[in-house]
Amino acid sequence: MDYSSANHELWNVIIQIGYIAVSLIVSNYLCRKVTWIKKSMMPVAVLAGFLLLIAKYLGLKVDLPLLEIFVFHGIALGFIAMSLRVPTKQEGKEKDYRGLKSGAIIVSTYLIQGAVGLLISLVLSYTIMPSLFKAAGLLLPMGYGQGPGQANNIGSTYEALGFHGGRSFGMAIAAMGYLVACIVGVILLNRLRSQGKLEVIKHTEIEADGNMYIEKIEGDITDSIDILSIQMALVLVVYFLTFLLLNGITTCISSFLSGLANLLNPLIWGFNFIIASAIAILVRSLIVKYRDPVVTTNQNQNNYLLNRISGFFFDIMIVAGIASINFEDIQNLWLPFILMTVCGAIVTWFYLKYICKKVYKDYYYQGLISMFGMLTGTISSGILLLREIDGEFSTPAANNLITGSSFGIVLGAPLLVLVGLAARSELLCWITLGIILVYAGLLIAIIQYPFGKRR
Repeated sequence: MDYSSANHELWNVIIQIGYIAVSLIVSNYLCRKVTWIKKSMMPVAVLAGFLLLIAKYLGLKVDLPLLEIFVFHGIALGFIAMSLRVPTKQEGKEKDYRGLKSGAIIVSTYLIQGAVGLLISLVLSYTIMPSLFKAAGLLLPMGYGQGPGQANNIGSTYEALGFHGGRSFGMAIAAMGYLVACIVGVILLNRLRSQGKLEVIKHTEIEADGNMYIEKIEGDITDSIDILSIQMALVLVVYFLTFLLLNGITTCISSFLSGLANLLNPLIWGFNFIIASAIAILVRSLIVKYRDPVVTTNQNQNNYLLNRISGFFFDIMIVAGIASINFEDIQNLWLPFILMTVCGAIVTWFYLKYICKKVYKDYYYQGLISMFGMLTGTISSGILLLREIDGEFSTPAANNLITGSSFGIVLGAPLLVLVGLAARSELLCWITLGIILVYAGLLIAIIQYPFGKRR
């Protein structure tokens, strides 16, 4: 075997990880030493992503498909580590309807984004852009709300139905959504902080003598294996089980429901982090329930180390996600692109600002910021914004993104039908708009209904 640099397959992964590592170290230095960057509250991972993005356009040979792989796996691995944490007594007692309501918030935001985008594309098609595909606006919730995967899938479908450049348009919206989540989200964080409305929770505490305070490591530590190895092994085993389950499900769908396979299989694999989180919770419960008190007196999972593992994967994912953005995806669609992305961001912020206050009363700003990050970018951008004000995920805001996404799959299923329906004709576009508004009103009513409270 050739171990030299001529073996591209052998060294390419290391080279790409090296790019990410260098950008993180440089960004960490800049965030600590450059005053205006430090005051901006820019997350280190976000700055590192933009530095690598700039380097890419300056000629650095970045492997975009490999970066997309890092993003895809990083989301799942980060959430597995979070879900394996043993809940505290306070977290275990919290049983309410926030999972359902978080799902309703997510899907109602999709619907509102879809209504805004569809109105813009319809108005432009009747006035100054008669050749514009009338259903193009429905790519706004696909790019903003559901991310690059669905933007690519629905955009390709629209392109086959006559929308020239539909896939590129959808991917460009997804890229801009990520920028909105990262840049506008940081600006909003700074504004809220300057107004004294939120307290930034640091990831670590510094003692008076300058030494970093480290949480006590609890768990089973033996001479033969490091406890960190056990935590990583648990994470990787859960992800392996996730792969086996998803592979089995999609194989069955392809065999028995071949007509739906093209629609369902990408959706199932795209939401792999939700299935992975559910399996992690099951594994966590089994470990806690069946551990042998004679063999072990402590829990096998260590919450502190699992927090560090999830943070590592999220940081890698964020850098890779920003660096993989392509600005060549727009051709002659600048006007609808700018109108949709700007109006979509504004409407999303003010709607979430109103509705999150109804559900997340105990941690309003954590819930608001995390939802805004996810519903303009991806779940990773929601996490990165949340980490700036809740570094240890001490509030339920991060879990709401997972449970809400789970409910969102069910509640959002009609939206996929509407997206395909609207592309068929001009009349169906208007019918779809009406259905979207009615369904959004129904979900808002569910969000505000006082479940579990005596009336």
